[in-house]
Amino acid sequence: MGETLHITLFTLGVALAGTLLVAPPAIALAWALSRSAWRGKSVVETLVALPLVVPPVATGLVLLKIFGRRGWLGGFLEDTLGLEIVFTWRAVLIATAVMSFPLFVRAARVAFEEVDPRHNEAARTLGAGPLDAFFTVTLPLASRGIVAGAVLAFARALGEFGATVMIAGIIPGETVTLALGIYHHVQLGEDDEAAALLGVSAALAFAALWLSERLVRKPA
Repeated sequence: MGETLHITLFTLGVALAGTLLVAPPAIALAWALSRSAWRGKSVVETLVALPLVVPPVATGLVLLKIFGRRGWLGGFLEDTLGLEIVFTWRAVLIATAVMSFPLFVRAARVAFEEVDPRHNEAARTLGAGPLDAFFTVTLPLASRGIVAGAVLAFARALGEFGATVMIAGIIPGETVTLALGIYHHVQLGEDDEAAALLGVSAALAFAALWLSERLVRKPA
């Protein structure tokens, strides 16, 4: 019971931190993609969607090459700041953030596209600047979809496995999430422990998806 609680709390904490970490860039990018065509837009759209279609272990391998001790960013962080990334909780955070980012962007983009541009134009005619119009008109009108996207990204982070196991490994008490814990216990033949983690994982995923659907479908 103690291990299950620890793994659950760790997974919830990392998933929440990862969602909060990607929220600002995801919202900004979603707004940019919801605007009219601009040079390089299709390339950016493709890059954002890549983690959704390539095998998660492939994404994890790329992250391992980047944040490993010999990676250009991992080596820099360890040499200058003393921060070790690979096979630590930081690696779990990075993997969950990267894998949940595309879902956040997609949902937020749809929310921005559903905002009638005439509301923003009306605010501009009343003297509001671009930033004022965005924060006082566009963002509030799209907030329900953005929150739904955040919940969906959070749910994705809860179940992340492939990229996480590549960059963080399975280190008891250090990097084990619900998904990694299920796999680990199954490998050891500990079916009861795996079933307990499976139940918690399914309950959390159900709750997150239910909330996301409620936010999307609830009338404004």
